[in-house]
Amino acid sequence: MPQPKKKPAPSSKDKLERGLSKTHKGFIDRISAVFKRSGSLDDKILTELEETLVGTDIGVRTAYTIFDFVRNNAETIKDTDQAMEAIKTEITYILEKREEPLSLSEEKKPFVIMVSGVNGSGKTTTIAKIAYHLKNQGKSVIIASGDTFRAAAIEQLEHWANKAGADFIKSHEGADPSSVAFDGLQAALSRGHDVLIIDTAGRLHTKENLMEELKKTKRVLDKKHPGSPHEILLVLDATIGQNAIEQTRQFNNSLGVTGIALTKLDGSSKGGVIVGIANEFEIPIRYIGVG
Repeated sequence: MPQPKKKPAPSSKDKLERGLSKTHKGFIDRISAVFKRSGSLDDKILTELEETLVGTDIGVRTAYTIFDFVRNNAETIKDTDQAMEAIKTEITYILEKREEPLSLSEEKKPFVIMVSGVNGSGKTTTIAKIAYHLKNQGKSVIIASGDTFRAAAIEQLEHWANKAGADFIKSHEGADPSSVAFDGLQAALSRGHDVLIIDTAGRLHTKENLMEELKKTKRVLDKKHPGSPHEILLVLDATIGQNAIEQTRQFNNSLGVTGIALTKLDGSSKGGVIVGIANEFEIPIRYIGVG
């Protein structure tokens, strides 16, 4: 009896589209629902559109950027279908301005990536994925565990470093995070690694003393290896919605963020915040995370 054919495994694109379905329903579908109530772009629909955009997770400033774009082009938009396409065009324009995958400079060795973000944002998983990706590109990677506040964090990161085939530097719980970063850089230089990824303790962006600690780590790295860290990657949790915009503002003001990784897009309907971040900050979006 012939065996039933196995379904092919879903492609990366399929997984991504499936993962983003909640964001689509929470953002695009809400806007589409406004236009389904009328075939024409009249004042009533424009008012509803304004209220709906402001109520999404893209942030008020970006909501009005998109709304003004539609309103200013209302005379050339014949119906609500065209209005929806106009919104998609404007959102695409906003996102494409910030789409810039991380590119390593061959002249900077080791290329130093300092990863920051609040507790629970997905830093450890993001670091593991980046390390795995770079290893597959033939790069030698070392990870330094600068989160010395939690022993479990060190153990978890070491586990993922081993799985990714990356070298690993750690210290004891309670050690000075900047000293761990220094040791990681020293090891990367002496062992000839291409990339050093430094984890930092998750911290609330409102805690000034903890933000000062990150600044200290940045200074220590620059003194030892001028110009480093070459990438300050901020990891944001998509499930927190508009709070991610304020986190970006605070971390950027303190550190000068050079790249963003937005995680957990498959677990939230609030992923539209990526549009707000892309519109409000001139910071490249390096990665999005699902799964």
